[in-house]
Amino acid sequence: MAKSKGGVTVQKVWALCEPIVAGLGLSLWDVRYVKEGADWYLRVFIDKPDGVNINDCEAVSRAINDPLDELDPIENAYCLEVCSPGLERELIRDEHFEQFIGADIMVKMLRPIEGVGREFNGVLKAYDSGEVTVEDHSGENQLSFNKKEAAWVKLDDFN
Repeated sequence: MAKSKGGVTVQKVWALCEPIVAGLGLSLWDVRYVKEGADWYLRVFIDKPDGVNINDCEAVSRAINDPLDELDPIENAYCLEVCSPGLERELIRDEHFEQFIGADIMVKMLRPIEGVGREFNGVLKAYDSGEVTVEDHSGENQLSFNKKEAAWVKLDDFN
């Protein structure tokens, strides 16, 4: 499947799910349509301030199931999963980075950075139009990079 088609699928599912999820008192964190092995998965990540539980996931799954069938944005068979982004949630969207300025994060770069390597952690100090600034825990060094250069950026709740 072409990446653009997956992007269109995700956009359609996001537009369908966001008001339903909000109506249940939750926020939509992310939507992913991915192939793992021979199977396709539509993953809808939900969140709320005091954390998501299994009942929240079940309520969202039931609420979006029929509207997804009606919209029919996916041609092939897939597994629907509704889940929490977890404690070490991946920061993906601009609003995620903006929300967690000042938080401890872990970063894995696509390519090593001289003197730093591929993986490091620190405090998210700033975010502006895709540019991420991380300060080490000593407060002495800062590093800036474009989020497209990172394999992932995640919250580091265990630091």
